[in-house]
Amino acid sequence: MKKVLAFDIDQTLNIAKTPIPDEIADLLTKCLDHFEICPISGQKFDQFLIQIVNRLKERGATDEELKHLHLFVAQGTQYYKYNGTDWEQVYNYPLTDEQVTKITSALEQAAKELGLWEEDKLQPGDEIIENRLSQVTFSALGQHADTEAKYAWDPDCKKREQIVARAKELAPEFDYEIGGTTSINAIVPGMNKVFGMTHLLEELNVTKEDILYFGDMTQPGGNDYPVVKMGIDTITVRSHEDTAYALRGILGVL
Repeated sequence: MKKVLAFDIDQTLNIAKTPIPDEIADLLTKCLDHFEICPISGQKFDQFLIQIVNRLKERGATDEELKHLHLFVAQGTQYYKYNGTDWEQVYNYPLTDEQVTKITSALEQAAKELGLWEEDKLQPGDEIIENRLSQVTFSALGQHADTEAKYAWDPDCKKREQIVARAKELAPEFDYEIGGTTSINAIVPGMNKVFGMTHLLEELNVTKEDILYFGDMTQPGGNDYPVVKMGIDTITVRSHEDTAYALRGILGVL
């Protein structure tokens, strides 16, 4: 029997950049009684709270249950766990200022050269490139764009593939992964979900065979693909509805 259920977030547990729906919150709360639950995503810590933690509390998750929830932020290069009262940071591997500057410059130049720098579409106060401490994330329409617009912007990932290819020419010392609906996560090589899942194994004292992973970007070049390459059992989903279907089956067996 698996001991850990690990999840990508956007399009796996929710509609991109929105709080998880009631059914997912209820299913995850039930799963906390049987498994360690580990969302791992390129998002920053605050988004984990907004999209997952707050929703679980709203649906009745207790402090004791939340001790079995582990937040692997920025692809697992930051890790937070619940001590019964608050969330404490266990580790963090931030980029240097110089690395952030190089990545930011490469992504901006690549997008502008390709005609894909759409600053005019940003909502007030939003930004296309965000420093998430241990990674830099390009979000073509910003973080707060309308969900429908995000889904329509690059459904086949072709725009982001072009940006990645050019950014790699400009700053080849970094890796660039496509995730979510409009995002590219730029990292130091090795600081992807392999890094996060490896630390998950160590922090939770489990083996790869103990984990079942859910993700929507499991194809080569997707930000879930490193987990597949590790040999961790993976369920590829198209949406949170697929994830809910699978979790109902798992809980039904239990």
